[in-house]
Amino acid sequence: MRAVEDFRNLHAEAVEWRRHLHQYPELGYRVHNTSRFVAEKLASFGINHIETGIAETGVVAAIQGNGGDGPTIGLRADMDALPIAEATNKTWASKVPGKMHACGHDGHTAMLLGAAKYLVATRNFKGTAVLIFQPAEEDGQGAERMVLEGLMDRFGISQVFGMHNLPGIDVGKFGIRDGSIMAALDEFDIVVKGKGGHAATPHMTIDPVVVGAQIIVGLQTLVSRNTDPTDALVISITKFKASEAYHVIPDRVVLGGTVRSVSPTLRDFTERQLNVCAENIAQAFGAEIEFNHRRLEPLTFNHTQGTNLALAAARGLVGDESVDDKIKPLMVSEDFAYMLRARPGAFIFLGNGPTAGLHNPAYDFDDEGLPYGIGYWVNLVETALAA
Repeated sequence: MRAVEDFRNLHAEAVEWRRHLHQYPELGYRVHNTSRFVAEKLASFGINHIETGIAETGVVAAIQGNGGDGPTIGLRADMDALPIAEATNKTWASKVPGKMHACGHDGHTAMLLGAAKYLVATRNFKGTAVLIFQPAEEDGQGAERMVLEGLMDRFGISQVFGMHNLPGIDVGKFGIRDGSIMAALDEFDIVVKGKGGHAATPHMTIDPVVVGAQIIVGLQTLVSRNTDPTDALVISITKFKASEAYHVIPDRVVLGGTVRSVSPTLRDFTERQLNVCAENIAQAFGAEIEFNHRRLEPLTFNHTQGTNLALAAARGLVGDESVDDKIKPLMVSEDFAYMLRARPGAFIFLGNGPTAGLHNPAYDFDDEGLPYGIGYWVNLVETALAA
């Protein structure tokens, strides 16, 4: 097992890659320059098996170890940025107005490139390491599309692993847990249908604004009174559209929001009860509802074998005391969940220090974390594919 000092010689070059990518962010599937940069770097390292155009702009490279035949594992980095105007004032700040790497995908890409350069030079493993550079993570579609286009079968991947930086954890430290580590994401809309009229005569209406307000309060009881308080569940109403005029009670209002849950049972319960709760409240006021629920990203679930491999790789790099193996589940979602649904594996967090939070205009990836991410990937490959 290799310590982080074994990867310090890659630090300066990885910083150069990361800051270049940071200055030229791209969104969604339109990461054409980013994927070209990645493919050119991989080829310059001496990797012969490189495929582009998977999920439009995804790049996948395979490195064969020198230890003989063995299984194939996948390592994934996301490449896309966010439609946010940067406010860091760094010399390497985004040069593209209204776009920035506010989630650290530039760092993720640079770390996997660094691992690629190391692994192709050493090949101290058996089997194959497949490097997955994914577009459209922020859209929540890229991972699913790569899976649907046959990524796992095409490259014979038996296990798959992901990593994300996390502000609030010290640089050089890792966090992971077995089982649910990031929430499933659902969205819903509720149309409340009442009877409109003049704001001066509310008794002659069925006021959907009042009904909608009662529904908002009622839905919170699904968290506070209908589920186990030890089960993480978040229901947030983020939209309320009513009349445009001060003196008009509208015929209808539209509510919308998100649900974050960390178990399939809780997800099923919430989808069912959102409708029941809203419908019963509306009926009590003489109103009606239309309910629309959409399941987006699934639960990010770490499998036990994959978690143990990830723990061994991280602990070998930084020691037991710098790896939290019981990190609390995060209620944000991650489309890597689609890859973990297709193949077993694990997702781990790498500390980004006391920086601004993810998706914040003041966020920046801490370059001091690059050797730790590179080292984690190398240790993971050499552990999972021990020669």
